[in-house]
Amino acid sequence: MEPAVEVSGSNVSTRPVDRLLVVRLGSMGDIVHTLPAVAALRRVFPESEFGWVIEERWTELLCTPRSLRSGPRNPQRPLIDYIHAVDTKTWRKSLLSAQTWERVAAGLSELRARKYQVAVDFQGALRSALISRWSGAPIVYGAVQPRENVASMFYTRQVMAKGEHVVRQNLALAAAFAGNTLPLPPVSFPVDAASDRSIAERLRSEHLERFALLNPGAGWGAKQWPAERYGEVARKLAVQGLLSLVNFGPGEEELAETVEKASANTAKRIECTISELIAVTRHARVFIGGDTGPMHLAAALRVPVVAVFGPTNPARNGPFGTRSIVLRSPSSATSHARRTQPDAGLLEITSDQVAAAANRLLGSCRG
Repeated sequence: MEPAVEVSGSNVSTRPVDRLLVVRLGSMGDIVHTLPAVAALRRVFPESEFGWVIEERWTELLCTPRSLRSGPRNPQRPLIDYIHAVDTKTWRKSLLSAQTWERVAAGLSELRARKYQVAVDFQGALRSALISRWSGAPIVYGAVQPRENVASMFYTRQVMAKGEHVVRQNLALAAAFAGNTLPLPPVSFPVDAASDRSIAERLRSEHLERFALLNPGAGWGAKQWPAERYGEVARKLAVQGLLSLVNFGPGEEELAETVEKASANTAKRIECTISELIAVTRHARVFIGGDTGPMHLAAALRVPVVAVFGPTNPARNGPFGTRSIVLRSPSSATSHARRTQPDAGLLEITSDQVAAAANRLLGSCRG
């Protein structure tokens, strides 16, 4: 195994490649954080075939639901030539099933048939490292300090991925392969005409030419700002003439209902597929939420973001590439412990502070 490579400037020669495999299975925010690095690689290798191994539930971040998952790139699949969808969550639930192993074998056979020359593991987990090696790619890039240390055993090239924000860490990993310092290009998301029409019609029917998009959900309880306070923010924004929509995911229906009730009819729930979420986010004047996938999506779409942070570190996971205001109490200590109760420092952030931050961003937009 080769020693770790620290990339600075153009100290590695560019390697020609015909077929490159990206491995980043999930989740939404992590995939969004990987897109700039892959877009940068696409600029360096515009004629190369790019494949991506991704969980089935997140494929709409790469292609629209009704488009082909392989073939010439187009607005419905702007970045990737070949999408390899997996469902590891379902597989883990039925590991003893012959049907499960048939599906795994078929997926690996399809993956190996593409004969990728290089795989880049942006996830740094054991399962993503295994998939990278099982792809048959003779060269596998990964971080010298991956999220799960055992993953590094499966890399043939280990990279010191420097950078404070995870987007820059991913870019450093890509740069090690590309052989040069890579600029940050804009990210192109799939354009789904059906979702665009559906969202446009829903916004027209609700007379929502201007709205804030609220996202009360969080990956775990310690990151979740109280739903009632999102409703209070909606009331305060309504005084300024801005109504709100409340995005929610599976299992978050009660959370969204709480926001709606606390808003005194100034916020309305909107249930979206991922393609519809991309479409509705594009229309939002401001996004308000915590460290979640929808917040990172809004930032990537250059929507102004008010980010309400608790235990996670905004320097690493904060909104990237857009105008934003991050609210975090000095008493919040960085931790990824999956506690069910909200972080004490998170509870110190008031609805007045959040509404004021949103108004500052809206004012700068008008300016």
